[in-house]
Amino acid sequence: MERKYLYLDYLTCIGCETCETVCAFIHDGSPHIRIYVTENKQYVPINCKHCDDAPCVRVCPTNAIYRDEDGAVRIAENRCIGCLACLQVCPYGVPFYSLKVRAITKCDMCAERREEGLEPACALMCPAEAIQYGPLEMVLELVNERRAKNIPEHRRELTEEELKESVSSGYVLL
Repeated sequence: MERKYLYLDYLTCIGCETCETVCAFIHDGSPHIRIYVTENKQYVPINCKHCDDAPCVRVCPTNAIYRDEDGAVRIAENRCIGCLACLQVCPYGVPFYSLKVRAITKCDMCAERREEGLEPACALMCPAEAIQYGPLEMVLELVNERRAKNIPEHRRELTEEELKESVSSGYVLL
């Protein structure tokens, strides 16, 4: 199965918190995406980036953290011992310990919805279409489209390799 990516366009995000609200609804009150506001009023949705070389996967001593067939980095809560190693290595500070499930939890790109052939709820519900979900080619095409609208003419185009690297690292260079 082809790997899928969540693309978060910070320039398009309107800060409505729909993604956070729908995620909290789906995950029993615990959103796995948060909207932060910078000093200059830029809205920044933060969730797991499902890194290609995810440090959380590498450090988990029980292999509770793994990548599924769509490319999402997931946690098998029944194998998690709560050692917090993943929290220490995540460059985005995303995983958190849930007292409700007594394990680490984080965005799993709506695993249950994906199993039913649906896209993650945050992408489906985003009114500004700032969150998109799909295969790398679709995401790269969207990034190129949006970059063309937002980048002054004097800036250079990114190479295909730079685009792929930015998407797989979780940061899309706009």
